[in-house]
Amino acid sequence: MTPNAAPYDTHSDPEDVLKQLGSSWRWALGFALATLIPGILVLVWPDETLHILAVIIGLQLLVAGGFRFVTAFSHSSDRGGSRLAAVLIAMLAFLAGVLVLRHPMQTIGALSLIVGVFWLLTGVLTAYVAIADRALVHRGLLFGLGVLGSVAGIVVLCFPVDSAVALTRLLGLWLVLLGVFEVVMAFALRSATRRITPTLSE
Repeated sequence: MTPNAAPYDTHSDPEDVLKQLGSSWRWALGFALATLIPGILVLVWPDETLHILAVIIGLQLLVAGGFRFVTAFSHSSDRGGSRLAAVLIAMLAFLAGVLVLRHPMQTIGALSLIVGVFWLLTGVLTAYVAIADRALVHRGLLFGLGVLGSVAGIVVLCFPVDSAVALTRLLGLWLVLLGVFEVVMAFALRSATRRITPTLSE
């Protein structure tokens, strides 16, 4: 290193930037709204069609994948592979979103299968992250979210519907439930952050 070289700024490192962003309660709230709002739209959209439902669900999955990818960096890479599991959840969201949007006129059964499998797998992985990463300040809520996601996947897979309206109401209801739970998690994270910050400054 030359004498005039500037010291390395860790805050400019992409990993540090993503870690700070992914750990923010505002980012968690944004993720919650990205789940809750599509759920409300699906429930209140007049004259629901399978095409509209597929587009909304597909876009929601892609947006969720982006949020999940950034949030993955808030996990410590050496804690039971929790970051790897979080990245896998993001990849599953991207894959499911692409599959839904690629064939928006697909059958009700195909859409139910994609969404059901996604919710089931991500629910299990989310519960695993909550157990594996002891540094999380809201592990109980995260585990609860994982259980709720798993149940949503099981319900969608085991109780097939035969109409677009019924599927719309089922998926919309679960999106709203998941979104509300994520909103609670975001505000719980805000409260925990405010308790930790004064302690660190002492």
